[in-house]
Amino acid sequence: MIDNYSDVALLSAFGLTLLAGAATGIGSGIAFFAKRTNTTFLSVALGFSAGVMIYVSFSEIMVKANQALAADIASAATAKLVTVAAFFGGMGLVAMIDRLVPSVENPHEMHNVEELTVAERRHHKLMRMGLMSALAIGIHNFPEGLATFIAGLKSPSLGLSIAVAIAIHNIPEGIAVSVPVYYATGSRKKAFLYSFLSGLAEPLGALIGYFLLLRYLNDLMFGLVFAAVAGIMVFISFDELLPAAEKYGEHHLTIYGLVGGMALMAGSLLLFM
Repeated sequence: MIDNYSDVALLSAFGLTLLAGAATGIGSGIAFFAKRTNTTFLSVALGFSAGVMIYVSFSEIMVKANQALAADIASAATAKLVTVAAFFGGMGLVAMIDRLVPSVENPHEMHNVEELTVAERRHHKLMRMGLMSALAIGIHNFPEGLATFIAGLKSPSLGLSIAVAIAIHNIPEGIAVSVPVYYATGSRKKAFLYSFLSGLAEPLGALIGYFLLLRYLNDLMFGLVFAAVAGIMVFISFDELLPAAEKYGEHHLTIYGLVGGMALMAGSLLLFM
């Protein structure tokens, strides 16, 4: 299949995927304008990120997953059942990973959990949240990168539209990773690095699609992965982002951020329908 495409078409499709993934770096740059003590910004930004993740999971990712599974499974009811099962499977996976991820240790001094101060506990929670968000977004970006790459090969204009839409999605996703890491470490470089690396999962998806999966990828695999990714993102939002947003700010600030994130995501989806 890939042998039928020119080098220019392949490079163009990969370039679109790379640009879409790099947009997480724009989101991470927003953290550079915040002070560590600005808990108002932290609360709104975390609520905003949760709104993006929740809205896109239910309004786009779950829909695409069900469509892909319905194309492979004869029964529509069975396709819906498999979609729901994969969704909760994704939740179970990230819950298990969350239990297995060790606490971030102080590089200069060893502490028992009982010895940690409130500030240190906050640091650990935020750092873990940033890492878990990076993992979830990286997994989410992987199939998006593959989808952008394939679309770019089939139709450059379609590939461009998808890449721009995904880039818009990735800006607030970059915030979801960079803000908690920045507030945990105080390092803009680390915040940018983790956020940017989560976006690189998109070109990685394109590369793996090129070398391994393009000949074998089917609707069943695509649907299962997308539904599981939706579950991962929703779990991260409810288990990590929203509780932290409530903790570091007022309730209404969290809700305003949540609604704002949903509104931005809805607008981007309507713009590129």
